[in-house]
Amino acid sequence: MDDDLDARRRAASAASGGYSDSAIYEMVRKAIHDCGAIDNVLDFGAGQGYFAGVLLESGLFRRVVAADLIARPTGLSEAIEWLQADLNRGIPSADSQFDIVTAVEVIEHLENPRAMMRERFRILRPGGTLLLTTPNNESIRSLISLAIRGHFAAFGPDSYPAHVTALLAADLVRASREAGFVDQAVSYSGTGMVPGMPGRTWQGIGLGVLCGKRFSDNLLLSCRRPN
Repeated sequence: MDDDLDARRRAASAASGGYSDSAIYEMVRKAIHDCGAIDNVLDFGAGQGYFAGVLLESGLFRRVVAADLIARPTGLSEAIEWLQADLNRGIPSADSQFDIVTAVEVIEHLENPRAMMRERFRILRPGGTLLLTTPNNESIRSLISLAIRGHFAAFGPDSYPAHVTALLAADLVRASREAGFVDQAVSYSGTGMVPGMPGRTWQGIGLGVLCGKRFSDNLLLSCRRPN
């Protein structure tokens, strides 16, 4: 049973491709600059290591660590520490290690979001910040998909088994509070696809006026471990 479970998790990890949209990375990058004093960062669910590389190149961190189920990607900078682990079971790290934990489009791939909230709380230092993104299931696009197809836009048959856990902003806020986090804030990517119009965005047809929750395909939760 464990071997079968591990195989399915590895298949899901491979299916994700390990990359996210540039608007998502930009949303997280801007949030990092609002975090104040920072030293160590963990990219939790690093995929192919792209964003860990961005974090390293920013020059903001003394230590950049990346964690994922897959083995260390070829060509990743030696300055980035790599932790290979099943993220459903936590990572091999001591408590209170990081000033920032980023989790870019990861939680939807995991089986127990509340357990992972507790794990992120554990590895953050007091005062540290969690920056977590996931598909926005309250966008117009996703709500139309739910009404017509019976599933959120990012959780259809083509997304499975990579995407297994669909969450609303309220779910993320509740789970983070239960884990002990404070100062929850939810923001949106400001980029969203128009249903039935491949390649067209709300922002493109609306001259940038259409934005926020209903017109964004992804959201960001920022929260903090208390001092």
